[in-house]
Amino acid sequence: MTNHTAATAAPGPRLAQDFVAFSVDAGVLRFGEFKTKAGRLSPYFFNAGLFDDGAKLQRLAQFYARRLLAGGIGFDMLFGPAYKGITLAAAVAIELARLGHNLPYAYNRKEAKDHGEGGLLVGAPVRGRVLIVDDVISAGTSVRESIALIRAAGAQPCAVAVALDRQEKVTSDATSGTAADNAAHHSAVQYVERELGLQVAAIATLADLLQYLAAQSDPALAKYLPLVQAYRERYGVAG
Repeated sequence: MTNHTAATAAPGPRLAQDFVAFSVDAGVLRFGEFKTKAGRLSPYFFNAGLFDDGAKLQRLAQFYARRLLAGGIGFDMLFGPAYKGITLAAAVAIELARLGHNLPYAYNRKEAKDHGEGGLLVGAPVRGRVLIVDDVISAGTSVRESIALIRAAGAQPCAVAVALDRQEKVTSDATSGTAADNAAHHSAVQYVERELGLQVAAIATLADLLQYLAAQSDPALAKYLPLVQAYRERYGVAG
């Protein structure tokens, strides 16, 4: 199926809450004290690499597909940036096909091959409107690289699908080459939307995580609510 356009109904809040609960149960979303790439001490950590068996990956793909089919995004194929995005794009393509939306997908290598078919791109020909599938957007670097590859192939990057939007300010050096004044006020997702011009569809956000913690009766989880709230007040962005 080509020229795919997702349905226009907005995804319900239940989807995000179910995804946060699934991520916690799977051990992918953890609480404690973690150092981020930006050198910040975060009370939570999301590691998509821990969706590490068939059942977890299958359910993760279902969340992506449900988010995409409810989000009103038009796309013709999927693209997975190396490395995590490769598995994610393949899994989401399988789930979309199961739901009746059979779309091609492609991914990139980190280094071009000089034998066989060669080149950096693998999979279906990159053409039309291309949806980039990744786990999170930390600084927009992976997205910028994907955009360059997609455009070089003559196609149009149209949107990015991610599992979690941290809604967190990026450091000024993370968006080098862009408006430095805005870097301190924008999240990585906002940077991709405003500076790179791509729509971003996230299954869940930091706001959804706070809502999940606020509803917890388990004190082992509820105790992290004020810590995550304080982290957002210090590093978070509006929207």
